[in-house]
Amino acid sequence: MYQIQTLNKISKKGLAVLDSNSYNVAEEVKNPDGIILRSFKMHDMELPSSLRAVARAGAGVNNIPIDKCTENGIVVFNTPGANANAVKELVIAALLLSSRKIVQGIEWAKTLVGEGDAVSSLIEKGKSNFAGPEIQGKTLGVVGLGAIGVRVANAAHHLGMDVVGFDPFLSVDAAWHLTRFAHKANSLDELLAKADYVTVHVPATPSTKGMFNSEAFANMKKGARLLNFSRGELVDENDVQAALESGELASYITDFASEALLKNEKVICLPHLGASTPESEENCAVMAANELKDFLENGNIKNSVNFPNCDMGKAEGARVTVLHKNVPSMIKNITDVFASRGVNIANMLNKSKGDNAYTMIDVDGKCDTALVDQIEAMTDVIKVTLL
Repeated sequence: MYQIQTLNKISKKGLAVLDSNSYNVAEEVKNPDGIILRSFKMHDMELPSSLRAVARAGAGVNNIPIDKCTENGIVVFNTPGANANAVKELVIAALLLSSRKIVQGIEWAKTLVGEGDAVSSLIEKGKSNFAGPEIQGKTLGVVGLGAIGVRVANAAHHLGMDVVGFDPFLSVDAAWHLTRFAHKANSLDELLAKADYVTVHVPATPSTKGMFNSEAFANMKKGARLLNFSRGELVDENDVQAALESGELASYITDFASEALLKNEKVICLPHLGASTPESEENCAVMAANELKDFLENGNIKNSVNFPNCDMGKAEGARVTVLHKNVPSMIKNITDVFASRGVNIANMLNKSKGDNAYTMIDVDGKCDTALVDQIEAMTDVIKVTLL
């Protein structure tokens, strides 16, 4: 029976994927084979030697010690796209909030409590202070056309906006789902020069940190509006406030609050609500549980952040999986072990991702643990599993 530890409260619908006849799922388990979590910070946690996989029910994995997991042969999964619709809906709401001064109007209206019968006349007198433009006919620039960016682009088109997108790493799958009415920008600067509204949907990496800075704001249309529902560090906080003060930006809407931003009247901070829907939490949990199950039972990897995607379908007989470094002669060295022990390889698949690689091997007949031990003793092999 597989032992699965949950480090956060996980949707029951997700946990139902793990059959109770084959899986023991609990907050406290000894020698877990897998872990499912959401926001629990694992950095100070001692990783059990039994642990083979960690599945994050969400896209971000900054709460997981990726390097440490990789060194110990622990595959880390996330669930890209599972919360995409929830984030898309919030971004569309943010488009309207950025234009129509809805939040400011609500806050002002509440100050009229106590005015009695005068409220109606005061509302009519003061409403002009909260006028703002419609989004129909305006241009939305979408930076990053992944699962969320494509949905935002398509929804904006249906709301009557012109859409221009930029993503140098646009996948074929994403391109299939993107509206044909979206225009392609050849550079970020080209997009910024055209857009009345800009929404960013890229991961936080060393190359994207602070990508929206004084230089980017200088290239934007004066009075444009910026939306950030990806990661707070994508936008330089000091530079965005300077752009708001100078009028280069009309408003900034973000799901990542700080005290400085909360004090700025031209900024609307939401309390990280992007994926805060019951549907999103269920989708993430179901995807995470399925990824974990397929890996533990069949050795297949999908949506891992530290090892390559690799799928050989259901394991019908003996299957050996090898997590190893991506170095020359590794495949030869592994297959030589099978040959030396008279074990015939029926099927094999090898994939690499950066410095790491993964090899799956199906064999004819049986395979013993001595073979596994021999491969695991090899230089540059991280972990070997016999399924």
